Amino acid sequence: MKPPSNRICLIEDDELMGESLSDRFGLEGFEHDWYRTGAEALAALRSLSYALVVSDIRLPDITGDVLFEQLLTEGQRLPPFIFITGHGEIDSAVNLLKKGARDYITKPFDLDALIDKMGDIISPVMETGMSGLGQSPAMRQIQTMLKRLASSTASVLITGESGVGKERVARALHDLTGQNKPFIAVNCGSLTESLLEAELFGYEKGAFTGAARTKKGVFEQADGGTLFLDEIGDTPPAMQVRLLRALQERSIVRVGGETLIPVNIRLVCATHQILQERVVSGVFREDLYYRINVVELRIPPLRERPEDILPLAHTLLAEIAATSDKSPPGFTAAAKHAIKAYPWPGNIRELKNSLERASLMCDGPLISHDILFERPAPVLFSQQDLAGSLRDYLGECERDFIVRALVACQWQIQLCADSLGISRKNLWEKMRRFGIDKENTIHLV
Repeated sequence: MKPPSNRICLIEDDELMGESLSDRFGLEGFEHDWYRTGAEALAALRSLSYALVVSDIRLPDITGDVLFEQLLTEGQRLPPFIFITGHGEIDSAVNLLKKGARDYITKPFDLDALIDKMGDIISPVMETGMSGLGQSPAMRQIQTMLKRLASSTASVLITGESGVGKERVARALHDLTGQNKPFIAVNCGSLTESLLEAELFGYEKGAFTGAARTKKGVFEQADGGTLFLDEIGDTPPAMQVRLLRALQERSIVRVGGETLIPVNIRLVCATHQILQERVVSGVFREDLYYRINVVELRIPPLRERPEDILPLAHTLLAEIAATSDKSPPGFTAAAKHAIKAYPWPGNIRELKNSLERASLMCDGPLISHDILFERPAPVLFSQQDLAGSLRDYLGECERDFIVRALVACQWQIQLCADSLGISRKNLWEKMRRFGIDKENTIHLV
């Protein structure tokens, strides 16, 4: 599997157009490679990884649709494609959309509109740092705190229910440091006491039966970077003592060793436990609690931030697609409503598992409710969900249907109105009410 990339592949034979696009991409901060022929682009796409392809349909050696179909035939995992087309080639562009291309733009086009489309498409592909944490007020506050903490070495404790994305937040903090340093994670609750000690501090050759060589622990592996200790609340009491000493002295001793080894780490811990209660009950050391809890970040469960659920679902689908040969699918209107209505007791972990299964079962471009949940829709509704939900659901269905009709009619308003059995004025009113316009909605189909 090719490693993920943030680069854009530009395929354009016209020198003036290519220079214009290349210059603008550079000004917008998009790293890119520019290919003048389909053959050059084919060779690059077979060996390199790109976040997005912007391609003219008319090329000097082969057409853009032939290039796209060739890659499909070879079973290549394709990045999203935006095609540049003339008015006489719209049919080809629409056919490419049906085959999996993401979008097209018609000459002459507004460069700003193209840049906006590119940003909408590659934002989940370029998932690094804080872009995948969410946009709810609670998560925006978390992001603000992460920016403040990026220049500090203070220990951070991340709390929240299982599956809320505590490691995602820890990685976001690590990425904000801007350093090419290691991020090492270990789950303290998944190992026995002896295994955890060896995992944390390493061991010398011959320290115990089976220790055939010297091994560095995660403290040493993370030196200069971030050490993430997940489920710190499950650490055995004896290990809490050794952990506290290592944090106080900023040095460790390997199992079976005697030499103090200095370590320089940023410590981030996480737990689903309420550590204050474990301190009161004597299960967790109070001095260790204050050592790891200089700053606490509580990650709310998905049911407390429903506005984050659908964007997270799209981000997770992009991550899942990056490990397979499929382009990320979308959702039917019913699936969108169900995703937002369901409380997700397992939080992001449950959401990701459901999406992985749905991606495997989905044969088309859209994931349906039945594929996603494998159970009848009524269980997704509570009494508080029912107020106004039918109107909202029908509105989403109507909007999706109108957009698809507009694309099928190549955005010819009168033709589309006739096919829908409504007047041109009525269609314009619905487009205005639903916020439908050609530049911003065609990629949603």
